[in-house]
Amino acid sequence: MIERMLAACVTATARILTGVRGEWAGCMPEPRPRIYFANHRSHGDFVLIWTVLPPRLRRQTRPVAAADYWGSGLRHFIGERVFDALLVARDGTSRDNDPVAALAAALDAGASLILFPEGTRNTTPERLLPFKSGLYRLASARPDVELVPVWIDNLNRVLPKGEFVPVPLLCTVTFGAPLALQPGERNVPFRERSRQALLDLAPAERSEA
Repeated sequence: MIERMLAACVTATARILTGVRGEWAGCMPEPRPRIYFANHRSHGDFVLIWTVLPPRLRRQTRPVAAADYWGSGLRHFIGERVFDALLVARDGTSRDNDPVAALAAALDAGASLILFPEGTRNTTPERLLPFKSGLYRLASARPDVELVPVWIDNLNRVLPKGEFVPVPLLCTVTFGAPLALQPGERNVPFRERSRQALLDLAPAERSEA
């Protein structure tokens, strides 16, 4: 009960602060296991995706989050108990097990996943960092699962790094057309293709003038 109340508070707060709306441009929300892969500019990115999902899908969708950030204190409680996040060590030397196995097991259990294939927050001027291999490895392990690109727009401007007072700007979360690993497709071509599918959802770049 406490977890559900906190989840309701988090989603309500996200809507108030960002006015976030979901745009299903390339697919519709469906109750099937999916991998939602998105750009990563803020620690609140997965909160916005989770918020715009219909309630019937929200509770079966699990964010994949960095254990070094979400693995202790209040953040650990929120990440694990409220969002049911799968915590993954970004440093390979500190991993006890292959994280792909745990993610694949969650898909097998009927969950969808929210994944950030850049591997870390993008704090550069580039719109999107090169993808790491995690999405390819997971797609190889479960090739029948749909991969849905998701572009999150404006959240980094609502709460810039180092700031504590949100700037009132509207955010959008755009869901693109699903893609899948093609038979025989190798790591690098797949990473480039999936990265381009995500960039294709991005709005035109804003002028800073």
